[in-house]
Amino acid sequence: MPAYVIGEVTVTDGSWAAEYSERIQPLLEKHGGKYIGRAAPAEKLEGDRNLPTVVVVLEFPSAEQARSWYADPDYAPLIDLRNTGSSAEIILVDGV
Repeated sequence: MPAYVIGEVTVTDGSWAAEYSERIQPLLEKHGGKYIGRAAPAEKLEGDRNLPTVVVVLEFPSAEQARSWYADPDYAPLIDLRNTGSSAEIILVDGV
């Protein structure tokens, strides 16, 4: 069953973004993941909270592969890089 990682990123300094974008793609592919949605900015249809700067939706063949991607030691430096100029909420949901 597919699984989806949804990332909401609030960017405070975008200097990390180009390097992150270049390096993330091979890691996604390594774990069977792919982008299926990316919005900057997203469009609010309902609710009162502030929107993040960027919303991404990643699809993986399974929740286990999504967890393996997130736990990959090669991803840790990219998380650190992203955190130099942003804050993020990352969630994992099962597909139906």
